[in-house]
Amino acid sequence: MADNKNCLTLASGFAFDYKNIYGVGKITNEDFFALADEIGDAHNAVCKIRTTGEAKMHLSKDGVPELVLFPQLPYVKEGNLNNPKSIQRLKEFGESLKYNVEIAISFGIGGSYLGNKVLFDVHCGEFWNAKSQEERCGYPEFYFSGNNIDPRRTGELINYVLGKAKQKYLQSNEQTKIALIVISKSGSTIDTMSNFMVAYEKFRKSEYIMLEVVAVTDPAEGANETLLKKLAKEEKWQTFSVPDGVGGRFSIFSEVGLVTAACIGFDIDEFLAGAKNMDQACQTADFYQNPALLNATLKYLAAKKFDRNIEVLMPYADNLKSTSEWYVQLLAESLGKRVNRSGSSVYYGRTPIVAVGTTDMHAQTQQHQDGAKDKVVQFIKIAEWDNDLIIPDVFPNVSKLSDISTIKMSAALEVALNANALALISDNRFNATLILPKLNAFHLGELLYFLALSVAYEGELANVNAYDQPGVEAYKRIMSPNLKRIKEQV
Repeated sequence: MADNKNCLTLASGFAFDYKNIYGVGKITNEDFFALADEIGDAHNAVCKIRTTGEAKMHLSKDGVPELVLFPQLPYVKEGNLNNPKSIQRLKEFGESLKYNVEIAISFGIGGSYLGNKVLFDVHCGEFWNAKSQEERCGYPEFYFSGNNIDPRRTGELINYVLGKAKQKYLQSNEQTKIALIVISKSGSTIDTMSNFMVAYEKFRKSEYIMLEVVAVTDPAEGANETLLKKLAKEEKWQTFSVPDGVGGRFSIFSEVGLVTAACIGFDIDEFLAGAKNMDQACQTADFYQNPALLNATLKYLAAKKFDRNIEVLMPYADNLKSTSEWYVQLLAESLGKRVNRSGSSVYYGRTPIVAVGTTDMHAQTQQHQDGAKDKVVQFIKIAEWDNDLIIPDVFPNVSKLSDISTIKMSAALEVALNANALALISDNRFNATLILPKLNAFHLGELLYFLALSVAYEGELANVNAYDQPGVEAYKRIMSPNLKRIKEQV
């Protein structure tokens, strides 16, 4: 690892450029050393979680001690949640879909949707479903549902699939093979299961469709068996696991996310290898050489010392917008806490904002630059693009258009990012840049694990439980009986 002018670069090429948040008038070396004991304690606490799964005072929603196992996920070995057998089974599942299943629909919400959407967007892009099966290397069209209780969108998706299946049947007298992947740890997630049940009922009654279902749920057997697990047994559906000890916002590295990866041909091995590489880089206690600890400390101090309580995650890549959306849940659920571990009211947490460059330079940047000084803007830059384009000199007589010609679009994008960063710091508005050498499975694994581990460290610095979600449970307790009352009135 190298630290050159406040830019920490890993051997892989992944870099964290923090010069616009660190230095004179910003967060200083003195700030770090004043917090040295707390930083050391945070590092030790995360090391303990990594080796034992034990997080300080962490209880499940049922009030019993619960392990935190997400740091285990990058390591594929016997006895781990991800092991050689489970990874091979995922790959075999993916192969079984090739040139067999034409349409797959994933039903999930929270991390069961947001993380999976990241993998889809990075690997597939916007036009995956418009490509031929050959262009998709045999993998199916892939759609998402269950992430909202929206009758219009659910109905439109069902009608699209039914219409496509009917058209094929009338042309070839062949059914369309469809896979429904339903993801719910409990099997009673209202948003997910309502959408799944509506779609399942419509598709199983269609003469044009051959249907299979895959259930991703709690693997417990016996008395602790979930209703979805029981249903899967009764219906002989294939199952994968929502593991204990891995909250939804961290589950992208587990079978919850890797099932989607298998469905689209995303490189699971490289993705986990990238996460592993980041975890290994973050095992040093030297906070200037540990990327996630450095990031967490900078963001914590920015909030504590300068009241920068909003974080804008702004990738300069359309395919990474869903990464910002995934990060919203990660940051909000992990760190948005009323009380600390001592039971004192702290109302801690930074508000996450989704943005995309250059799009939101024309929408949000006015507020970032001239509004309240309450933000840290975190950019994400891709150093090398696989499919770059050169802007042609189509109108040589129009100087303003000719001036931007003959350069690569990626170069123009980088100029825009740098201009945004410089404009912000000229008014001491904090920003930092994460640099991915390329947008691929390995570096995506590095990025997402870096963000997950940063949140774990910041939870320790703030002395809040980064692994529970009491605010979410509060609305669930209100919602369930109200739904029951509506049914009774029908």
